[in-house]
Amino acid sequence: MRKIFSKWIDSYFSNEEVMLLLVLLVGAFGVILYLGQALTPVFTSIILAFLMQGLSEWLRKRNVPHLASVILVFILFVSILLSLLLFIMPLAWKQSVNLFNELPRMVTEAKAVLLLLPQQYPDVFSEQQISQIIDLATAELSQLGQWVVTYSLNSITGLVALLIYLVLVPILVFFFLKDGGSLVRWWVSFLPQKKEMLTQVWNEMDLQIANYVRGKVIEIVIVGSVTYIAFTFLGINYAALLAIMVGLSVLIPYIGAALVTLPVALIGFVQWGWTNEFWYLMLAYGIIQALDGNVLVPLLFSEAVNLHPVSIIIAVLVFGSIWGFWGVFFAIPLATLIKAILNAWPKTHALGAVESSTE
Repeated sequence: MRKIFSKWIDSYFSNEEVMLLLVLLVGAFGVILYLGQALTPVFTSIILAFLMQGLSEWLRKRNVPHLASVILVFILFVSILLSLLLFIMPLAWKQSVNLFNELPRMVTEAKAVLLLLPQQYPDVFSEQQISQIIDLATAELSQLGQWVVTYSLNSITGLVALLIYLVLVPILVFFFLKDGGSLVRWWVSFLPQKKEMLTQVWNEMDLQIANYVRGKVIEIVIVGSVTYIAFTFLGINYAALLAIMVGLSVLIPYIGAALVTLPVALIGFVQWGWTNEFWYLMLAYGIIQALDGNVLVPLLFSEAVNLHPVSIIIAVLVFGSIWGFWGVFFAIPLATLIKAILNAWPKTHALGAVESSTE
C-alpha cells in the first residue's frame, strides 16, 4: 500500500508545472483568506476593470486610441456609479426603512391569518403548530431588530469605509484599465519559461470568467429592471427594493430565486390578501423567473462550461461560506477553474502499471 501511494505521488506530483500551479493556488488562497478584507478595494477594482475591459477592447478595434478608450469607458463607469449613489440607492434605502417600520403591522396581519388555519383546516394544522411558527417568526424578527441596531451603531465606521471606497476604487479601476496589460506581463515575467499547463488553464479560464462576469452583471441589470417595471405597473409596495432583491438573487443559482419568493409573496399578500392582484403579482414573478432561466441565461452563458447543478450548489455553499458575497458571486468561475485544472492535470498510466505489477 505504501509503495502504491508513493508511486501515485510520483506520478501526479513530480511534474514541475504541477507543483508551481499548486504553490500559486495555495498562495492565492492564503492571500484572499488572510488579507481579503484589507485588499477588498483592490479585488473590487480588478473585477470592475475586468468587467469594462471588453468595452475598451471594442473601442480600440474601431481605431480609438488606447488612452481615449480608457477615458471614455471610465467616464461611463463614473456616470453609472453616480446614478447608483444618487438615485437608486437612496430610493432602496427609503423603502427599506419604510418596510422595517411596517413589519410590526405585517406580522400582526400574518398572525391573524395563521390563527385562522386551525379552524379552517383542523385536520392539517393544530394550534400548537401555529403557535410554534409564530414564536419562531417573532424570534427571527427580534434578531433582525438587534442587527439593525448594531448596524446603526457601526454606521460611522461603515460611512468612513464607504468614503474610502468611493475615492480609492475609481482610481484603481482607471489604472487597471490603462496599465492592466503591462501589469500582467510584469507578473508573468516571474514565472518559468516552461508553463504549458498554466497557459492551458489560463486560456480556458480567460474566456469563461469574462463571459461569466459580464453576463452575470447584464443578467442582474435586465432582471432587476424588468422586475421593477412589472412591479411598478402592478402597484406593489416597495417595488424598487424588491426589484433589487430579485436582481441580486440571480447570483445564487436555484437557491436565490427560491429565497426571494418569500418576501415578494409576503408583501403582496399583506397588501392585497388572496385577491386577483396577488395572483397577478405571482404570475408576473413566475414569468420573469421562467424567462430568466430558459431564455436569458442560455443566451448570456452559451459559451460557459457546463456544470452539473449539484456541483453549482456545492460551489455556492463552499465558497460563499469562505468569502461571503464574493464567494457566492465567483462560485461558478471557481468551480470552472477546478474543472479546468483537472482537465489540464497530467494524465499518466503509471499507477495502473504499479497496480498490475503488484498482482
